[in-house]
Amino acid sequence: MTSAWRRALLAKVVRPALRQWRRSLQTRIVTSTALLGLIVVGLLGTYLYQQIGNGLERDRIEAAKYESQNLVTNVQAQWEDSKATSLDDLNIVARDLLNQYLAPPGPDPSRYVVMTRMPASAKGLVVADLESGVVRVGDIPAKLRAAVAADPARQQITITEIEIDDAAVPAVAVGSVIQIPNAGPYELYLVYPLQREQATMVLIGNSLLVGGLILTLLVAAIAWVVTRQVVTPVRLAAEVSQRLASGQLDERMTSTGTDDLALLGTSFNAMAESLQTQIRQLESLSAVQQRFVSDVSHELRTPLTTIRMAVDLIHGAREDFEPPVARSAELLRDQLDRFEDLLADLLEISRFDAGAAALHLESVDLRQTVTGVVEGSAPLAQRRGSVVTIHSPSRPAEAEIDERRVERIIRNLVVNAIEHGEGRPIDIWIRSADGAVAVLVEDHGVGLAPGEAGLVFTRFWRADPARARTTGGTGLGLAIALEDARLHEGWLQAWGQPGVGSRFRLTLPTQQSTPLTASPLPLAPEAVS
Repeated sequence: MTSAWRRALLAKVVRPALRQWRRSLQTRIVTSTALLGLIVVGLLGTYLYQQIGNGLERDRIEAAKYESQNLVTNVQAQWEDSKATSLDDLNIVARDLLNQYLAPPGPDPSRYVVMTRMPASAKGLVVADLESGVVRVGDIPAKLRAAVAADPARQQITITEIEIDDAAVPAVAVGSVIQIPNAGPYELYLVYPLQREQATMVLIGNSLLVGGLILTLLVAAIAWVVTRQVVTPVRLAAEVSQRLASGQLDERMTSTGTDDLALLGTSFNAMAESLQTQIRQLESLSAVQQRFVSDVSHELRTPLTTIRMAVDLIHGAREDFEPPVARSAELLRDQLDRFEDLLADLLEISRFDAGAAALHLESVDLRQTVTGVVEGSAPLAQRRGSVVTIHSPSRPAEAEIDERRVERIIRNLVVNAIEHGEGRPIDIWIRSADGAVAVLVEDHGVGLAPGEAGLVFTRFWRADPARARTTGGTGLGLAIALEDARLHEGWLQAWGQPGVGSRFRLTLPTQQSTPLTASPLPLAPEAVS
């Protein structure tokens, strides 16, 4: 079989069969039942076949034993009553006995006869060997002849094979010794072919095979009917649950009767009703919370404006205050800045939660966006002692994006890298390939512990809960960045290792209609060039 045929067989037969096996409970049950039934029928048929064969063989051996004993007795009596004394007369009597008593009539004999002089006999006349049909003296097994010679008084029986019409046929060979007057002891063998028994076993084997296959098919059909009665409600439940998962909370199962499946349907409907009630309660609570956050954020803007004016006035006059008061004015302004940033982030989060965030797409070269962010964060990098290096390609890395939101994502990543980079270099990589563009920000600072890469995007999450949030951002920057990336149908992923650093990768589709399949940059630090 060529490789093309193998691939075609895999594509058209093997893979669809494996897919059907994995997806269909009914297929697995019916197939397993059929296979187990076939194994059981095969084992039972083999056992019955062997028992029937052994029984036929035993019966044939017993029949051959008694028939041979009677024939040998009759032949011996005929020899004793014979008046033949010359060699010619003895040969004539031997042929007459063969034709009248030993060899059965008909073209398909039920036994064959062989008579030959015993090797140990050395007296008297030598009667010619008698052979009937296709069996010759050489066809008699040597072990049987040795057993007859060793114990002439007893009948010896063995199973052998003879060749009839160029085919090997099992046969029962019975050996005895007769005394011929004036000639001495002769070996007499009666060979009974088992052709009829062999034909019977072939018929029985074919019958068992056909019956086993029919029985297996019937068992598979019964299993299919039985499992269908169980699987159909389960499939309906799966379809209803999928519609429930898609938001169709009014979907219910049809439940009739009082059996176990009806109880399953009733319980499922009760569960769906409970889930619908709880989801609606949660939706109402979420809407109230979102409205509360939005209202509070908006309402705080008015007093914050007044506070901002007063703080700016106090901060501008801090030179006239005592040093402790002047320092308090500076701290007040810094914390007010953080509070305003927090309010702005809360408003943005509330828009995402309410589903009100929208994209304003345009084709943008991300190299320029990254350069602008790095230039804007240069004062912070200088204070921290970090050198920011951009590794950008020579050709444009364009994508359809909302530049304001993508710029906010990159700013969050760069500022986060500078704040946690411990004054070490910061590397920013830009790549575009296969319908995707990626920006990777790498620092060599404290890094992330195992399991923290998935937590850094959680709202208000901190790597060290014992630390008070007196420095850094609002705790919502990376959460907002993740929402912005999802809004673009993109990916925002993190990698980190303690003492090595961390890497944040933003991957966006170059066209909003093109789904992402891979990122041009690896997340792990093995091979970025």
